Amino acid sequence: MTLIKSISGIRGTIGGKPGEGLTPIDMVKFTAAYSVWAKQQSGNKDRIKIVIGRDARISGPMAQKIVVGTLAGMGVDVVDIGLATTPTVEMAVTAEEAQGGLVLTASHNPKQWNALKLLDSNGEFLDDKNGKLILSIADSEDFSFAEVDDLGSVTEKDYTEYHISKVLELPLVDVDAIREKNLTVAIDCVNSVGGIIIPKLLKELGVAKVIELYCEPNGNFPHNPEPLPEHLTEISKITVNYNADIGFVVDPDVDRLAIINEDGSMFGEEYTLVAVADYVLNAEGGGNTSSNLSSSRALRDVTMAYGGLHTAAAVGEVNVVAAMKANGAIIGGEGNGGIIYPALHYGRDALVGIALFLTHLAKSGKTCSELRAQYPQYYMSKNKIELSPDVDVDAILLKVKQRYANEQINDVDGVKIDFADEWAHLRKSNTEPIIRIYTESKTKEGAEALAKKIMMEIKET
Repeated sequence: MTLIKSISGIRGTIGGKPGEGLTPIDMVKFTAAYSVWAKQQSGNKDRIKIVIGRDARISGPMAQKIVVGTLAGMGVDVVDIGLATTPTVEMAVTAEEAQGGLVLTASHNPKQWNALKLLDSNGEFLDDKNGKLILSIADSEDFSFAEVDDLGSVTEKDYTEYHISKVLELPLVDVDAIREKNLTVAIDCVNSVGGIIIPKLLKELGVAKVIELYCEPNGNFPHNPEPLPEHLTEISKITVNYNADIGFVVDPDVDRLAIINEDGSMFGEEYTLVAVADYVLNAEGGGNTSSNLSSSRALRDVTMAYGGLHTAAAVGEVNVVAAMKANGAIIGGEGNGGIIYPALHYGRDALVGIALFLTHLAKSGKTCSELRAQYPQYYMSKNKIELSPDVDVDAILLKVKQRYANEQINDVDGVKIDFADEWAHLRKSNTEPIIRIYTESKTKEGAEALAKKIMMEIKET
């Protein structure tokens, strides 16, 4: 059993003893603590409103009943939007003028996991200060439930069409250009909520034919739900066999987007953001971008080509959003296929990623693989070193920083070393005695060699 408490919420494996796994008791405690926080943030209004939605994983209905009941028991009015993507919940929070939102999803984690993801009144993930405040309230159990006349109400709504309509209203989404290309698109929605909303979006975008793979929202993930190349062999074959122009893959809560080229090859999760940013920057005549420290340098290169400024933030959506606001970025996100387009909302959103990418593809006059070939070519290697629990990880990172003091160093999140043609990013895990090591270079061999070099130096420390 596993239970992980963080500033963005609580996640864990279903079952076990309270405090050791994600049990009903843990759900009640953290939902109640979140309610207290939301009331405090509202200025202790007599009534507040919270939006809740969930992905399609098997434990979802159980968790939904517990969380909705707890919110109502705390005197909170609930807008339950049912099966919904994380970005749909984020947009519903602002549409409802609610004081917050709860998303029941463990994102890319396997079916035994679930989580309570917490949103503020802007439909954005909580910052460090507020996340820690909620954890403190939960630990102290400093909450009191409402008496019978003060129980909250529960209203059920569907925000699927609302989300789609807002995407279609964006000036840079060109439905006519997409329709004229008579596109065939294959999709893998891993039997979660993407299966509800993605086919509808593609139809509204004017896609001629949609090949659906795993679009039944029953929570039975047919493969590891993280959209990495090793998990996408089936959609790759289907894209080729059906002569599709492109394949799209989303994770269970639809905030990450992976792309398959028409020849079955991977567009590359790092390049989802690069391509969409290229389209947006070109259409807007330039602008600034932001991503996290572990994302590809290709985004920086594309941004600079349009005369813009790229800034890098600590890993985590909330950190990237903060960097985007500070930088005035018109597009940003993370290298895991997470697109954040402020013209719609400040959250990773595969729907807006699909709409912008298809417009880009249609207007380019190129195939998907030809479009991919036009971007700066980098290769990434992702590794980790497992350490004994008594090892001082911070001391190791400090020694690495000192060793490379003559290089460009960023220590906002671990240690990132920027060399002329490559980089290495070392981060410690918040939950395990592990150092994650990401490297990028202009060749696969170069990225792997740099990772091996860094790992050897750590082991010798």
